[in-house]
Amino acid sequence: MNQILKTQYDKAVQQTKMHIIKDVNKYLENKESLPTFAQYMADRKVYIEQIWLNTWLNIATSYIKYAEKKQYLTNKGLDISYLSKKQINRLFRSEIRDVGAFSYEEWLTKKLGEDKENWKNKYRKQRVAYVEKVEEQKDMETKRKYTVKFSYYIEQLIEKHYEELFLYIRYLTGSNIALEIDRNGIILSSMELTFEEYLSNEMNMPYNQFYFLEDRTEAYENLILQHLIDFFPTWVKDRLPTRIKEEYTEVYSHSLTNSSLLEASMPLLQEVTVEFLEDLLPEYVIDLEKLLDIPFDMEIHKEIMEKDRQRKAQKEAEDREEQRRRKEEEARMIEDIFGREYYPPTNIDVKYVLHTGETNTGKTFQAINRMMEASSGLYLAPLRLLALEIYEKLNQQGIPCSLKTGEEEKLVLNAQHQSSTVEMFHEKNYYEVIVIDEAQMIADRERGFSWYRAITKANANEVHIIASLHAKNMILQLLGDTNVEVHEYRRETPLQVENDLFQLSHTRKGDALVCFSRRNVLETASELQRRGWQVSVIYGSMPPEARKKQMERFIKGETKVIVSTDAIGMGLNLPIRRIVFLENDKFDGIRRRMLTSQEVKQIAGRAGRKGIYDIGRVAFTSDRKKMKYLLEKKDTDLFGFTIAPTSAVLERFQKYSNNLGLFFYLWGHFKSPEGTKKASLAEEMLLYEMIMDTMVEARMSLYDLFSFLKLPFATSESSLRVQWKTNMEAIVENRDLPEPKIKQDSLEELELAYKSIGLHLLFLYRLERRTEAYYWEKVRLELSDQINEQLKKGIKGKRRIKRCKVCGKELSAKSKFSVCNECFYKK
Repeated sequence: MNQILKTQYDKAVQQTKMHIIKDVNKYLENKESLPTFAQYMADRKVYIEQIWLNTWLNIATSYIKYAEKKQYLTNKGLDISYLSKKQINRLFRSEIRDVGAFSYEEWLTKKLGEDKENWKNKYRKQRVAYVEKVEEQKDMETKRKYTVKFSYYIEQLIEKHYEELFLYIRYLTGSNIALEIDRNGIILSSMELTFEEYLSNEMNMPYNQFYFLEDRTEAYENLILQHLIDFFPTWVKDRLPTRIKEEYTEVYSHSLTNSSLLEASMPLLQEVTVEFLEDLLPEYVIDLEKLLDIPFDMEIHKEIMEKDRQRKAQKEAEDREEQRRRKEEEARMIEDIFGREYYPPTNIDVKYVLHTGETNTGKTFQAINRMMEASSGLYLAPLRLLALEIYEKLNQQGIPCSLKTGEEEKLVLNAQHQSSTVEMFHEKNYYEVIVIDEAQMIADRERGFSWYRAITKANANEVHIIASLHAKNMILQLLGDTNVEVHEYRRETPLQVENDLFQLSHTRKGDALVCFSRRNVLETASELQRRGWQVSVIYGSMPPEARKKQMERFIKGETKVIVSTDAIGMGLNLPIRRIVFLENDKFDGIRRRMLTSQEVKQIAGRAGRKGIYDIGRVAFTSDRKKMKYLLEKKDTDLFGFTIAPTSAVLERFQKYSNNLGLFFYLWGHFKSPEGTKKASLAEEMLLYEMIMDTMVEARMSLYDLFSFLKLPFATSESSLRVQWKTNMEAIVENRDLPEPKIKQDSLEELELAYKSIGLHLLFLYRLERRTEAYYWEKVRLELSDQINEQLKKGIKGKRRIKRCKVCGKELSAKSKFSVCNECFYKK
């Protein structure tokens, strides 16, 4: 036997000896008469042999290293090169089974069998110990059964006298509260403060924080338990039947002591402590603290408790009635203010023309041509850029057209046409033709009501509504029985999804690369510029003038590639050969989520400009199959257009109050009619919190204040929110508006300065200060030119490119893995 096996063999022998001695002891203690040693050996031979084998195999396989097992098997001439680790362990266990067995008979005979007197003494010792153990177990079982019986009697006693115990604990707890309040100078916030509120809420009061340094609930629970421990043993002894006490003495051989009684009762006392505390929590603190001055008498304290509870129940009933009355009044107010406001239009004299279809199918072109033929017309756009585009188009074709957005006005002499953002719509102004673009935005939670208002309140002979296919049924339902003419458009240029996954090195002339954050747009554009490409960039926060110039550079061929956010998907018609999705998900303001089918269609539809390309190409960087499915699937119809407060709603509200906080509360509790969803008003409430209960709210009319809350600017920028508040303060104090802060050291600062001037312009136009506004429009245009020049010169910054460690393919910057999908699946 080699040395490795020898060491473990000796361990197995020692453990086997211990197991055999234990077996001998067990064997002897169960025999009523002395067996012979030979009889033991005959009875236990097979079992002992199995003890040895199991002990040896377990020790050897557990303690011998895997490499040593392999060496042992190899030395025996066995080929183990193709065996797994599990198979090698099994083979090793099999090979060592027959290693020299332990001669247990010789060892045991010498230890116990040769001396008959020694064997007899061992039997007597084991037998006496066994009998003592059996008696001890019987005694323990007797005590266990009595403990259950004894606990039952105490439980019945507590249940029978629960009210008596509770009254005493109530008295002690109330006394403790009174002393605590008096000693620490605690001020109660209300005469109707409950004990539960005292324990949890009062610690938050500034005048009590010095004393309430932690939650007091646990402290009072411990206090109640300690009170029970102090008086309970004596209280129980006085009420326990004599028979139970005598039985206790008989079972335990000593009389019932306080400590033994507490030991038996502690689980019950802990349970009843929790029950007592729960019963005390709803009571008023003033009812509890007054008990300090009333010596304990059960009948007196019972009468006091009943009166306290009756008074509290009456108060709670009065409160419930008052709450019910307030809710009824609130419901009546909500119905009066909001209930009759949101219904489909009833003006059947208006002709509606609905243009629906896929992206890039000529819907807007047809509607605009009809507006140009009319004697007067209004175009309502979702973006300033689109409003600017139509304004320029009409004027270039000799049709005088004014431009009016919240941030700018370009009034053209004798113009009967106007191009605006949809928020600037005024229902009192009449036009022969009104065109409402991107009407599927009616479902948008924040801006959708502007489309609802424009569609339902349009004052025109003809209203042309341009929308995606999945908005068709909802708009038709909204229009009801009015005169609606529907035109559906189909793409003449087909879309084709490329088979190969896109890499940045695959970029070609006419590509539009789409990602979903300004940062990723600039990083991607920077990388393409380093590779020698001339690039245009488009993202949502870019000034419309700069965006327009970026588009013109691409149209004229000065740049060969566009990198854009999903802003490219709304109304921008460009000679794009291929749309490339660099990302398949986006952050929607709440969470990152997969693109929807409509979003994929809206963006991909910009590929393949009619008259330039015979086919529009679409490529993805990952999940091609899933993205292709989203592009080709039929969209679920939109359901639920957005509603928001109107001027009529605000007028009705003012019959009740001028408090905007109450207005927001009622709006939150107003249940919108079926088929609609409420605007969240989150941005308005964010701004309102900044001026709530200030001179701004006090001095400004509710209608004016609400109109300023609705100014369309980037409320996510903290500096713009501060500027908004400063301007509001200047208005109510009759001061000049402070000039916007302008920093020009970086692209980010230029863009923020542009937004700051935009907010300033919103105030100037709202205050009818047009001369000042024209000056700031020029300043803003200069900033826009600077932004465009920076983008033309090149985007600074270095993009770290992640590559697959197997094939070197470029990975997405957000990829969590170090290998690409293809290499992963090959592996």
